[in-house]
Amino acid sequence: MPDYHDDLRLAHVLADAADAATMGRFKALDLQVETKPDMTPVSEADKAAEELIRGQLQRARPRDAILGEEYGIEGTGPRRWVIDPIDGTKNYVRGVPVWATLISLMEAGEGGYQPVVGVVSAPALGRRWWAAKGAGAYTGRSLTSATRLQVSKVARLQDASFAYSSLSGWEEQGRLDGFLDLTRACWRTRGYGDFWPYMMVAEGSVDLCAEPELSLWDMAANAIVVTEAGGRFTGLDGTPGPHSGNAAASNGLLHDEMLAYLTGH
Repeated sequence: MPDYHDDLRLAHVLADAADAATMGRFKALDLQVETKPDMTPVSEADKAAEELIRGQLQRARPRDAILGEEYGIEGTGPRRWVIDPIDGTKNYVRGVPVWATLISLMEAGEGGYQPVVGVVSAPALGRRWWAAKGAGAYTGRSLTSATRLQVSKVARLQDASFAYSSLSGWEEQGRLDGFLDLTRACWRTRGYGDFWPYMMVAEGSVDLCAEPELSLWDMAANAIVVTEAGGRFTGLDGTPGPHSGNAAASNGLLHDEMLAYLTGH
């Protein structure tokens, strides 16, 4: 098993730099916000954070490729850093503290690129989560001050807490009926949104979550944190990993049941 400790340490350094940049502009009255072609917002802070991370990666890992939400793919090779500079931009621009920088290292292998390192840093919440392949998942202030993450052992939907982002995506895909049936079958539902439900699955405070439409940079870091905490992370079609364009995460015990509701099977 390769040792990814140096890469994980670098990801923390990158997250520290991004946190300083994003927090410096959070709730700024003169924050510049534009609308992208897909009608989602992008702020100057998104761009600045990604530029900062790319610059540090080009110095520290010049042979590695970089894929980011704002500036696309750069470079080739078996190792690829995947960055979402601010996951939860709509929250960020409205002053809601639920947003995070997502940093993942993916390596080429069977079934394409798979995440081997992931850091999810939510500075406005004062929280950070991370994982490396084969080394477990953790949360804490730093690599040396951390608690190991473990998914829940809830084994029945009627006892389960289900988290999601919104209803509109499910409706657009014709999956709303199955989604609503799942919410009725669960003990409780909450719309926390973005990265946070996945981190709650990893730490055992939520049992399952799903989203109908996502990009790779939304999922890569979340996927390894969830799986290293003992959970499952798949597409709605059940394919493991972050490549399906949508996501379902759980403690593993409830996963197939959740997918059956969401896919109408």
